[in-house]
This record gives sequence, structure tokens and C-alpha cells, in this order.
Amino acid sequence: MSDAENLDLVRNQTPLIDVRAPIEFKQGHIPNSINLPILSDEERHRVGIVYKQQGNEAAVRLGHKLVSGSIKDERIARWLEVCKDQPSTQIMCWRGGQRSTLAQTWLQDAGATQKKVAGGFKALRQVCIDVLDSPKKNWWLLSGRTGSAKTVIIHGLANSIDLEGRANHRGSAFGRRLTPQPTPVTFENSLAIDYLNHKFSDLVVEDESRTIGSVGLPQVWSEHMQTADIALVEVSLAERVAHIEKEYVTDALLEAQAMGVPPEQIQENYLAALQRIKRRLGGLRLSEMEQRLNAAFMGQGSHASWISYLLTEYYDPMYDFQLSKKTDRIVFRGNRQEVLEFLRSKQGTRA
Repeated sequence: MSDAENLDLVRNQTPLIDVRAPIEFKQGHIPNSINLPILSDEERHRVGIVYKQQGNEAAVRLGHKLVSGSIKDERIARWLEVCKDQPSTQIMCWRGGQRSTLAQTWLQDAGATQKKVAGGFKALRQVCIDVLDSPKKNWWLLSGRTGSAKTVIIHGLANSIDLEGRANHRGSAFGRRLTPQPTPVTFENSLAIDYLNHKFSDLVVEDESRTIGSVGLPQVWSEHMQTADIALVEVSLAERVAHIEKEYVTDALLEAQAMGVPPEQIQENYLAALQRIKRRLGGLRLSEMEQRLNAAFMGQGSHASWISYLLTEYYDPMYDFQLSKKTDRIVFRGNRQEVLEFLRSKQGTRA
């Protein structure tokens, strides 16, 4: 399979059965893949020890011994089920070597002829890295104070990529979600797919720091964002407080309820977030914030109280300082609808 074919495979999000062990898959995977391992983590560990001590031939023998009989039949049956639902599914391991070849052979013996990914995950990962390293588009940065609903604007644009959505994080100290973030490798692979399927010459992203929670933006992307023209959305404090209360309190509590997570977890998460910024807050503001936040979650005060205090005492001064260093890049400012219409007009030609 050529590099061009692997590029198409990533762009088209061809269904993939990743037969690597679960621990390998968790470290990083292609978003359109499903992990149905040929060896479990324990089995892979045992085979690895034999490989180091006795060589490849002995390791292969052990692998066949461990995955035989009903265990083998069960794993093949799961592969067949996926291939039946999605006939274009391809088989993939780390380098397109023994594991994917063996899975391909077993499937063929069971009546399913599936391609395997030449070069495996390593080759597709390199495709993603190459895509991320050469983003040849005209970049636009959507900026605005915390709570300005910038993500809502991003979702309203066909020429945007939602960085926070891909990172599963809202981009601030309070931005952690109840579900975990992807690994850095998986995050980057998702961005590469988004970029490959971005059909416009102009790209809009939200103003972010280099890191979004535990994942980092590609270096080249961060550099583009530091020089891109800016569209600035300006929203009143009252609107921002209302938006944050809906997203961080009302919606967050509903999500927790749906997941079976106690509502106290939201409160604990925000208290933990305060600890992460306590040095910048200082003792007096930290104490005031904790009192207001605890009172609101105990029904003894309003959530608007701690949100407005956090914005005016922490986020707004920090944002104003950061914006002062890039005012020369602001080419448009307006309310949400005005900024949305402006950025829609900047879609440019289809790439």
C-alpha cells in the first residue's frame, strides 16, 4: 500500500480492526478503529518475555498455544461480526507484521477476505504527523473573554475545527469533563483527520494556549495561531455569567446524573480547579471563591455569584493582559452574530 493510499485511508476514515493489545491501543489509536486484540495484555507480556529469552520462533509457538481452541474461535467471531457490518474493514497491528497477517489469514479461513494496513498503525501515525506538520491554509483566530460562547460560534462555522471538542476539555482550569481526555497521540490523529476533511482554504480555530488540559497542540499549529488574524467577540458580563452557569452547572449536573455520577463530584472538581490557580488568586480571593462556590452548591447562594466573581477577579484581568499583546492582529470585533457572519464570509475557496 502506497503513502497515498494510507492518506486516503485516514482521510476516508476507513473502518479498522486494531489487533494490538489493549495497552497499546490506549496509548494512541486512529479514531475510526476498534480494538479487538489478537493477544490480551497478559498474553502479549508472556509472549514478549519468551521472545527476549528464546527468540521469535518460540514466541510465535507460545502465541499460538495461548490463542487456540475456543479463545481463538471467540476472537475470530468478533472480527467477523465487524467485517459483516462493515465489509470495507481493514486489519491493522503495529507495523503490519505478524499479528495483522495472522488475523487476516484466520479471517480468510473463515470466509472473510479483508485487506490489512501496510505498515500498520506506525504508518498511519506518520501520515497524521505529516498532515499536522504542513497546515497550508489561511488561519483565523476566534477570541473573546471567558464565557463568550466561542465554541457555539465554532460549531456554527463550516470552516472551523473544534480544538476543545477534540481535546474533550473546555480549555480552562475549570474545563475538565467527567469523561477522560484522549491521549496526546489520539488527539493529534483526530486533528489530522479533521484537517484532511476541512474543505476550505480558510481555517477558523478558537484562541487557545499551547495545551488544552493534558494534551498539546502541534507546534506548527500553535505557531500559526500566534500570528493569525483575530475576530474578537464582545459579550456582556451578564450574558457570559448566564452562559457559564448553563454549561458548567446546569448542563454539567445533567451530564453527571445521566452518567450516575453524584452531583457532589462537580463541586469537588471545581474546588480542585481553584487549588490549581490558588497562587494566582491569592489567599483572600481563594477563600472568597470557595465560600461562594460551596454556598451555591449547597443551595445557600447563587451560582452567578461565584461565576461573576471568578470572571471579574481572575479571568478578565488575565485575558485583558493577554489581549493587549495582540491588539494589532484584531481585524474585526462585534457581538456573537456579527462575528459569526464575518467568519462565515471568510470561508474562502474550497481547498
